[in-house]
Amino acid sequence: MDIAGIGIDLGGTKCAGALFDSSGKILSRHHAQVAGSGGTEVGEKIAALAQKLLEEGDSNNFTVKGICVSVPGIAYQSTGKVWAPNIPGWEEYPLRPELGKLIGREIPVHIDSDRACSILGEVWAGSAAGCDNAVFLAVGTGIGAGILSGGKIIRGSMGIAGAIGWMALDSEFKTGYEKFGSFEYNASGNGLVRVAGDLLGQKKISSAILTEKNLEARTIFEAYERHDPLAVAVIGNAVIYWGKAVANLVSIFDPEVIIFGGGIFGPGVLLLDSIYREAKRWAQPVSIKKVKLLPSALGADAALFGAGKLSMDPGK
Repeated sequence: MDIAGIGIDLGGTKCAGALFDSSGKILSRHHAQVAGSGGTEVGEKIAALAQKLLEEGDSNNFTVKGICVSVPGIAYQSTGKVWAPNIPGWEEYPLRPELGKLIGREIPVHIDSDRACSILGEVWAGSAAGCDNAVFLAVGTGIGAGILSGGKIIRGSMGIAGAIGWMALDSEFKTGYEKFGSFEYNASGNGLVRVAGDLLGQKKISSAILTEKNLEARTIFEAYERHDPLAVAVIGNAVIYWGKAVANLVSIFDPEVIIFGGGIFGPGVLLLDSIYREAKRWAQPVSIKKVKLLPSALGADAALFGAGKLSMDPGK
């Protein structure tokens, strides 16, 4: 029988699951809505998704080696508990023990952060294929980084490594940084909206396109493409922060590639050259000349692929 694994990617509103073969091909995939759900109900939906995929693996004569769930937060490897701020009741939810009971068969269950899973997905089947040293910089509602060094994921003592939204990129501490960190405050999806709102409120820069009622990361990028002065200022500010963050990651980890992905960075791909120029001002000069900044090849599926890889090869 052929080997397969099950990857599940939990988000704030939906959960995606897929059955993978050992080469990284998706054999089957399903989704479940989790918006408005919390606590045990979300665990039950994940278990139901896993059971459906297990049954499909059985019916197609695959030996499923394991299940891995990617979570948007912290995965405590020693206990199997998770902290996911967007899921009500998941401050210390015992995900791995619960899934072990709910799935109803003896099969290894693994959990990891969406940061770790995203970089592994890109190494397995995306823009970091063949790399042993790579970073996935996820720019979405918040900001995080999956870090691969020497072929191993860096998770830290508590699974929090890669929470780079708190990377200190300013010399002055401002109100709001205690909640998000200076990087996330200025350059996440919500950060773009926050900075634009601040500038509108201060009436320093006018806009014929953006108002307080239509401020979204998407509308800011659209206005930027139309050379709107407010959007140009907001994106220009973000490029500085993204560039500084790249410089720090390059200087600390010396990666082969840094991959930009996440929910809001699609149109930001056109800014990679500008981000690189800013990073080059700050970074270790030898390392920055060798690193490549690339867009995610897997898009919204990066963490799903990484979970699939970890389901079969949890030693990463």
